[in-house]
Amino acid sequence: MNYEEAVAYIEETPKFTKKNSLEHTKECLRRLGSPEKKFKVIHVAGTNGKGSTCAFLTSILREAGYSCGLFTSPHLVKINERFQINEENIDDDTFLAAFEKVKALADELVAEGNYHPTYFEMLFLMGMVIFADAGVDYLTLETGLGGRLDATTAVEAPIACVITSISLDHQQYLGNTVAEIAGEKAGIIVPGVPVIYDANDKEAAEVIKKKAEELHSPAYPVVLGDATVLGNTREGIDFSLKNGYDENGQYHIPFIAKYQVMNASLAIKTMEVLHDMLHVSADELRKGISETRWQGRMETILPGVIVDGAHNEDGVCKFVETAAHFQEEYPLTMLFSAVNDKDYTDMIRTICEKIRFRHVVTTQVGGYREVPSEELAQIFRDAGCSSVESEDDIEEAFRKALAAKGEDGMLFCVGSLYLVGEIKAALNKGIRG
Repeated sequence: MNYEEAVAYIEETPKFTKKNSLEHTKECLRRLGSPEKKFKVIHVAGTNGKGSTCAFLTSILREAGYSCGLFTSPHLVKINERFQINEENIDDDTFLAAFEKVKALADELVAEGNYHPTYFEMLFLMGMVIFADAGVDYLTLETGLGGRLDATTAVEAPIACVITSISLDHQQYLGNTVAEIAGEKAGIIVPGVPVIYDANDKEAAEVIKKKAEELHSPAYPVVLGDATVLGNTREGIDFSLKNGYDENGQYHIPFIAKYQVMNASLAIKTMEVLHDMLHVSADELRKGISETRWQGRMETILPGVIVDGAHNEDGVCKFVETAAHFQEEYPLTMLFSAVNDKDYTDMIRTICEKIRFRHVVTTQVGGYREVPSEELAQIFRDAGCSSVESEDDIEEAFRKALAAKGEDGMLFCVGSLYLVGEIKAALNKGIRG
């Protein structure tokens, strides 16, 4: 197979396989030569903020001179984005070489009358092969869905477990309450291994703390009150945080959303907890935080143009918090789309309750899951927005939104990671309005 055929095969996998047990994933790793044992792993779970926290951790480690792998999901434009080595996406040849190893294993399993790895398992197994072959020192490993039964939990000896904010999402798989979902996320905790966690939600924090106590794992809660925001502009956020590196260290993050302060704080606490193992100076920590890059989460892609993959209740509330801060100074325009397995009506109402828009453009994304752009536009009108238009073509919708933004405003492109991916692809084509 060539690269395109390999990607097509992986994309077809959900049609002929089903969820396998964690023991199956562990068996696959054993047959591949246990590649996950060739590097040290920081395992990250949570509802929101996983990817950003992984990016902060990786940037700090890179600044300290370590070779790092990063495994995340989903991808926005190209599947290679899920595998980064030293903050660069892998190339097609590296992807194909790993695919061939995992495909050979899958064929072997099927020939034995066994299971075929799932879509996510295929990618996870490929990642372990890729990072082992690259000889990385550390891997920042983001869970897929949940934690307790997630394929990534087949890695049995991480050096730290990090749990970001927990809220209601994927209830059909993870539970109907924050406590139930926290229980699934806490499934990544390993006996004796430190766990660093977002303790802002008391219900979730209690579940995580109890699980850590059961497993005799040192637990380190982090809350918003640990940090003080010093400034929040279109260039980013400055904040101070008491930690083991500085009594009152000051940091800058290149993101405009305040929730990123929490994700950065989790990363800083993790470095503090692992200080005896990791040789990271205060200056390296500060520079790593300030130079972190992460796609699609309140990311500035052009001056005054921000994309955000907020697609659940918690993500939308955090978007609203950020937009409300900036609407006092700038007129706001929105480009919005959503997929049909999300409660997009409530998302739109939540947004319109707090934010005044100069103009809203709706479009449609997600293939068979798409919601017609005019349906979304009508919900905005019903929610009180006076200047709304729909445009089915995403590239044209982006052009219209950019034009409406003008020289004096800000444009937020929100509602789905699919939308973020399409806008990224449009930028790669040179579309700037």
